[in-house]
Formats: sequence, C-alpha cells, structure tokens
Amino acid sequence: MPTVELRFSAQPEHVRTARLVAAAVARRAGVDEAVLDEVRLAVGEACSRAVGLHRSHDISAPVSVVLTEEEKAFSIEVGDGLLASGTEASRPGSPGGAGPDEAEPEADSEDEMGLAVISGLVDDVEVLAGPDGGVIRMTWPTTTAVALP
Repeated sequence: MPTVELRFSAQPEHVRTARLVAAAVARRAGVDEAVLDEVRLAVGEACSRAVGLHRSHDISAPVSVVLTEEEKAFSIEVGDGLLASGTEASRPGSPGGAGPDEAEPEADSEDEMGLAVISGLVDDVEVLAGPDGGVIRMTWPTTTAVALP
C-alpha cells in the first residue's frame, strides 16, 4: 500500500516539490541519511524525464509519483502517461514504435542520459511499461531499528 501518492501537472516547477516530498518520506521510512541526496537527485531526474515526455507528446494526464514504505525497503515509482495516452507508437523502442530513422535523436539521447543518471544513483532500478504508461521504479534499503537491551 502506498505511503504517499503524488500527482502533478507536467510542469518543470513541480519537480522540486516531488523531490522534497520524496526526501521527507524516505527519511521517515528509514532510508539512511547519507543516501537522501541520491533519492532527491534520482526522483528529480525521473520526474524531469516524465515531464519532458508529457510535454513533447502533448499528454494532459498528470505525472504520478508513488512512494511506498515496505518492511525492509522504500520504493518510489514515477509514472508517465505516455502509453496510456495512446501514444505508444511514438515511444522509441516500443513495439510498433518509431524506428531509428523516425525517432528524434536529441529526445532519445536526453532520455537515455536521464536513465543513465538514475541507474548511477540507484542500485535497484526498473523501467517498466504497463497499461497506465511507463514507470521507473527505484528501491532503497531502509535501516531497521536496533533493539536496545
């Protein structure tokens, strides 16, 4: 069950809010203080990527961020509405998507760069495509409370 679910219109100024919320919830969930900057940066990159996809494909659906506290892990899912909006065919690399000659090279390289940055910041990251759009799922371990004698 999500601890926090955030949806925002695809405007760059909302990415900062998503970063701040993610860091606050991660801290409360028990993510190590030393990792919180990486959480902020990864969420900022994932949200910026989703905002860029929404704006370049004229998607009016909001960007979604789901923050979930589990027993020994904290995960964040950042979703774009690209597939759900019916623009699957325009997503490079998707089945029936734009071929190499049809894709916008600048947009592709920005997308790949964003994913590379996220992969460098997060050890456990998945990029998924589902019926509601694309999702970047990032997971961090949480520190368990040490029982005092």
